[in-house]
Amino acid sequence: MTLAGVFLDTDTVDPGDLDLSALQEFPISWNTFGTTAGDQIQARVRDATVVISNKVPLARGTLTQAKNLKLVVIAATGTNNIDLEAATGLGITVCNVRDYGTPSVVQHVYALILALTTRLPQYQRAVADGRWQRHPHFCLLDFPIRELAGLTLGIVGYGALGRGVAEAAPAFGLTVKIGQRPGGAPQPGRVPIEQLLREADIVSLHCPLTDETRDLIGERELQLMKDDAILINTARGGIVNESALAQALRNGTIAGAGVDVLSQEPPVDGNPLLDPDIPNLIVTPHIAWAARASRQRVVDIVVANIRAYLHGKPQNVVV
Repeated sequence: MTLAGVFLDTDTVDPGDLDLSALQEFPISWNTFGTTAGDQIQARVRDATVVISNKVPLARGTLTQAKNLKLVVIAATGTNNIDLEAATGLGITVCNVRDYGTPSVVQHVYALILALTTRLPQYQRAVADGRWQRHPHFCLLDFPIRELAGLTLGIVGYGALGRGVAEAAPAFGLTVKIGQRPGGAPQPGRVPIEQLLREADIVSLHCPLTDETRDLIGERELQLMKDDAILINTARGGIVNESALAQALRNGTIAGAGVDVLSQEPPVDGNPLLDPDIPNLIVTPHIAWAARASRQRVVDIVVANIRAYLHGKPQNVVV
């Protein structure tokens, strides 16, 4: 018996460089869509038994109308786009993809750290503007460069991504301190967030966005940081108060920031961190996870999740 399957938003994972052929090993007739608009969702999932979605929302009404739906595979770790309570009540299994992007994210975190401490954007701009060419000496020393060796890296969120960043730190001579999980019980070897912010030269965020972590880094927390410290956020935009960060960078409260995530993505309504006058800020378009190998792992785990479900042994089950 051939089942009906639909992949609602392949463009969010695959711009054309991935191998999706393993999906064809199953007795599933696939309909794949690069994108799916809100008014298209219900019609596309109505007859499906298996649905793959990265960011397309599946609300209660949609799930209720999908009478044949048995399995939803999220092509990501986050589950906020699925009504999990409704899925549970309807007997729909929901699986996600975990621990696929650590090498890519770690690489991106250190790219941001190195660019900020080396003042790479400023020096590149100086060459493009002709300042080096007009300079009387062989090197341009206009922007102070800071060595990582001997600095303290503070990590907030110590799952797979936080651990990956910590494991790479000794290669740069960094000392690592782990922050106490917001809202969690004290754990040995971890320090309160306030202490971490005061002591760290670099703070890197890797915690999920929850009620406890929303606006975790605001004006007060930024004031606690050293004035030569930098902040890295490759987690979720809502963890950092963006207006407070923009002002802290303008005021010199901290020395720099690297941000890969914003509270609205894409930022169609603008964002305080996109103003061109903010010094020593690097904003990237949510690409820390997006190395080709990382995205291929997403597809491979999606396939493995479907295979496990069809064999009666679901894995990576959310509900």
